[in-house]
Amino acid sequence: MTRVRLVVGAAVVRHGRVLAARRAPRDPLAGRWELPGGKLEPGETPEQALVREVTEELGCTVEVGAALPGEVSLEGDLVLRAYMCRLVGGEPEPREHDALRWVGPEELTNVAWVLADKGFVEALRERLLDGEELPGGNVGGAVRIGATVRRPTGPWTAAVHGLLRHLEGTGLPGVPRVLGLDARDREVLTYLPGRCHDPDDRTHPDDVLADAVGWLRRYHDTVSDYRPIGSVRWRGGDGALADDQIVCHNDCGSYNWVVYDGRFVGMIDWDLAGPGIPLDDVAFLAWSGVPLFGDVDPVEVGRRLRLVTGTYGGVSAVEVARHAVARMTASVERIAVGQSAGDPGMVALADIGEPARTLARVDALRARWPAVAAALR
Repeated sequence: MTRVRLVVGAAVVRHGRVLAARRAPRDPLAGRWELPGGKLEPGETPEQALVREVTEELGCTVEVGAALPGEVSLEGDLVLRAYMCRLVGGEPEPREHDALRWVGPEELTNVAWVLADKGFVEALRERLLDGEELPGGNVGGAVRIGATVRRPTGPWTAAVHGLLRHLEGTGLPGVPRVLGLDARDREVLTYLPGRCHDPDDRTHPDDVLADAVGWLRRYHDTVSDYRPIGSVRWRGGDGALADDQIVCHNDCGSYNWVVYDGRFVGMIDWDLAGPGIPLDDVAFLAWSGVPLFGDVDPVEVGRRLRLVTGTYGGVSAVEVARHAVARMTASVERIAVGQSAGDPGMVALADIGEPARTLARVDALRARWPAVAAALR
């Protein structure tokens, strides 16, 4: 019986895209794209061979994961297997190929792959659609694939997309654009580069806080003329805008701020958008950004609240602090209703102790209120 010799291919993945390498001009398959890799050397495991081959061909380091299903017979006694690999060090460079490209799941079938690698495309597509889990937000479910974000949809999605498309036409910065739906019926949005704060982080710099408040004021001014006709299905329920209402973001906590190079650059997680008064958003932002939820020195709370209201304009620090109690109590009720209705995002909040955690923090703010009020005077 002929002994099979193994050839391994590396599906190197970063941010939900796989790395393809193009054969050099003097190669018989010049112009075709392939997964980097090669033959096992004596005594090597597939994992060891992949790490070595990737280092030699691309000058970077990978961590080898599970094998993709199936294998492909090559000439003679060679058999090709492909493995998922995670880039862990260095930036790939074409040392033995003439070009590299990162390919997303929707682009795989448009690539001129070498014949041997075509057998792995469908399985690879499903793995790439899993994406890279994103931090930030509270309800979870968002993944990154290249320059896009994929998020679960719901009955409220059409209303949110209508809002985002309106904002795109206004030129307001820091708002993701709607690109459509993917094969898993998730919304596809543009990815905003940067990082999000940890939900319990209480150290937001003054300039980041001021940037976020300034952006919120600009958003409120921009959206003031966006008034959908009649009752609209939002995540918080069906409703039409009252005369004193706008379409609020409704979740503008610091965990949804995108910060790049030390400055606020955008707001994510728009799925809770819906009718509200502007003070609702200002109070929510202060709750998380000052933060009002934390056991912070009352004098510092007063200073930061004045920064918020001075930047936003037209509202007092006392008014914002008082309204935060009402706004977060409403948030507790909204989460509880969503959990009872089986809303997956609201149910996921139970993993971090919601809504009991927020209710306890609201009670704590009430207890601290005399000290905060004194500081504001």
